[in-house]
Amino acid sequence: MNYSFFAYIFRMRYIARWSLMRNTRTENVEEHSYEVAVLSHALAVIGRDVFHKEIDPDKAAVAALFHDAPEIITGDMPTPIKYYNPDIKTAYRQVEAVAQDKLLSMLPPELAPAYEPLVRESDKAVKRYVKAADKLAAWLKCVEERKAGSTEFGRAEDETMAALRSMNMEEVDWFLERMGGAFQLTLDDLG
Repeated sequence: MNYSFFAYIFRMRYIARWSLMRNTRTENVEEHSYEVAVLSHALAVIGRDVFHKEIDPDKAAVAALFHDAPEIITGDMPTPIKYYNPDIKTAYRQVEAVAQDKLLSMLPPELAPAYEPLVRESDKAVKRYVKAADKLAAWLKCVEERKAGSTEFGRAEDETMAALRSMNMEEVDWFLERMGGAFQLTLDDLG
């Protein structure tokens, strides 16, 4: 039998993000997942090494790589639509569960147990770090767009930062205070 899970995973590069916004540079789910993995790892390292929490940065990074895998089947549902009202939010979660089932059915039975917790985001402690990193990556996209001259992302930048702050994660605050400003700089200024 020919299992297609990884062939699907490698198609994340074809799923565009921010479809309702005029972008100066398009972003796809694959690159977004990489960025979320890097940021999840960083936030978990901060949690472990600065705030002495029991979190595994490697688990956070791997979970982040797969956090949007169902979007290969569902596409990227824009946040304003996904969370427009409780009925749509519930319906989207059902669609996402069906997509998760479909993806997992594409694995050999011997591998499915290793990937199920990743595709379903079942580790709640890790999921919190991935969610924070996902929001942080969205905020960084807004910053990038603003730096490129787009005014389209101004409101999204403010709303995303408010959502980040409302998570009440000291790791996020620590990251933003010490590293967030660097994303505002040009390459020459990073020097």
